[in-house]
Amino acid sequence: VQLQASGGGLVQAGGSLRLTCAASGRTFSNYAMGWFRQAPGKEREFVATISWGGGTTYYADSVKGRFAISRDDAKNTVYLQLNSLKPEDTAVYYCAASIRSSSRIEATYVYWGQGTLVTVSS
Repeated sequence: VQLQASGGGLVQAGGSLRLTCAASGRTFSNYAMGWFRQAPGKEREFVATISWGGGTTYYADSVKGRFAISRDDAKNTVYLQLNSLKPEDTAVYYCAASIRSSSRIEATYVYWGQGTLVTVSS
């Protein structure tokens, strides 16, 4: 699976963005999908995941209630809606595909996109 993330940019605190991850290659619907992020000087961390079929989602506590993950298997695409953005959300956001559903563990994700930068100004 090849993954291409897009949609990042510069936004003021309180604003919104929608990240998109387009997949190609192997059957997209067979994979659970996740978003991770890496802030400057920090390790990459889990943000959200969605199961194959989209029936189950999990979020990091830091984004719960503000971010929403969704998928459209007909378009081979997963989305991450970012609302009520805070400066601490500034990071490079990565999408990834896993054969293990509902995983928050980076090592279980076998395919990764190149990342898209989100910068939130105060």
